[in-house]
Amino acid sequence: AGDRVLEAGTVLGPPQISLLAAVGRGTVRVRPRPRVVVLSTGSELVQPDEPLRPGQIYDSNSFALTAAARDAGAIAYRVGAVADDAETLRDTIEDQLVRADLMVTSGGVSVGAYDVVKEALSHAGDEDEPGSGVEFRRLAMQPGKPQGFGSIGPDHTPLLALPGNPVSSYVSFELFVRPAIRTLMGLKDVHRPRVRAELRAEKALTSPKGRRQFLRGRYADGVVTPVGGAGSHLVAALAQANALVVVPEDVEDVAPGTEVEVVLLG
Repeated sequence: AGDRVLEAGTVLGPPQISLLAAVGRGTVRVRPRPRVVVLSTGSELVQPDEPLRPGQIYDSNSFALTAAARDAGAIAYRVGAVADDAETLRDTIEDQLVRADLMVTSGGVSVGAYDVVKEALSHAGDEDEPGSGVEFRRLAMQPGKPQGFGSIGPDHTPLLALPGNPVSSYVSFELFVRPAIRTLMGLKDVHRPRVRAELRAEKALTSPKGRRQFLRGRYADGVVTPVGGAGSHLVAALAQANALVVVPEDVEDVAPGTEVEVVLLG
């Protein structure tokens, strides 16, 4: 009598619900699974199974990010790709806010001619609410340099705007969106586990000075091996990876045999 049977942050599964009933608790205060709306931007994006025309690519980001949100524990809704039109994007986001605890976009946050997310959301702040609106920054990381973050709508729904390159988008999700989702769930372990591992590679890895690089790799038994190159479009390499090799900002090359930090993805 008097012992605490469940700690705050415990995920309620069948055994936990059974325990609550066994000690006579008919109700408990919980955090619901957050509802995450995912949309990608780009007039060049085509849905899978449709024919590709010149200048078009398949939309992979919205599928990847929706699956990643569900893997993190959220209830995720995927919205079809939105064309490069600021008004259309604003209307789409406003329509989706009714079912969103968190909005996630991909694409349109760099400095190109069609950076529609920046155009649509740079002035989305509420004059009566300090701190609202969406900011766009350039982070000292690779991949994933351009990022946007803030809140929108009458309920100040948080929004995270990720870059459009597939690898940049996914790495950004792991570093920023997944912890946000798990924080909304009230969990204690919001970040992916990190370990130290020996780098096994045919040659030294290079990294731009002043940026923290996250390279795709395969981890097993204390050893990590790079997979593919550093390009932000190499989806095939990402599909083979189960870890990210972290190269700090002040390191320009990492020799084989060096102990490195590794983020475990699965």
